[in-house]
Amino acid sequence: MLDTTLWATQLVLALFFLFAGLPKILGRGIDRWTGFADLPRPLTLLIGIAEVAAPIALVAPMLLGVAEWTTPLAAVGLAVVSLMASGFHVRAGEWLTTLETALWAALAGTVAVGRWDLLATGPSLAPDLLVPAVGVLVVALVVNLVAIFRTPARPAESLTPR
Repeated sequence: MLDTTLWATQLVLALFFLFAGLPKILGRGIDRWTGFADLPRPLTLLIGIAEVAAPIALVAPMLLGVAEWTTPLAAVGLAVVSLMASGFHVRAGEWLTTLETALWAALAGTVAVGRWDLLATGPSLAPDLLVPAVGVLVVALVVNLVAIFRTPARPAESLTPR
């Protein structure tokens, strides 16, 4: 039952993020989304590529039976992207969208936890690599938090296209 539920959740996440990432890559339809006009095109493109690559890594390895350990990592990546989007929406004062992106992050985190045992089949890494990896993640988190809280949020009215 758990496996079926996780598969259904993975498919929903994959479809959502695939269709959320494609407009960012193609540059079409992005004008309907708040705030992307203020972001540099390379950053929007990077977000789009991450949102298209992660769904593929979320579903394809388990379907093909190859490198299944990438599934929980892809789910963690989607959770991180969603939480960063939540911070963007908090700054813009979009509380309903903040809640929505936080729920997508929670759903992706649930898949990551549910599929965590697949990491045991992944390539073995030396425990010494964990310290620099955590160090890089902590620095990235601090930089993101400083950037979010130092940049003043504009009122929601100024974010809508005219």
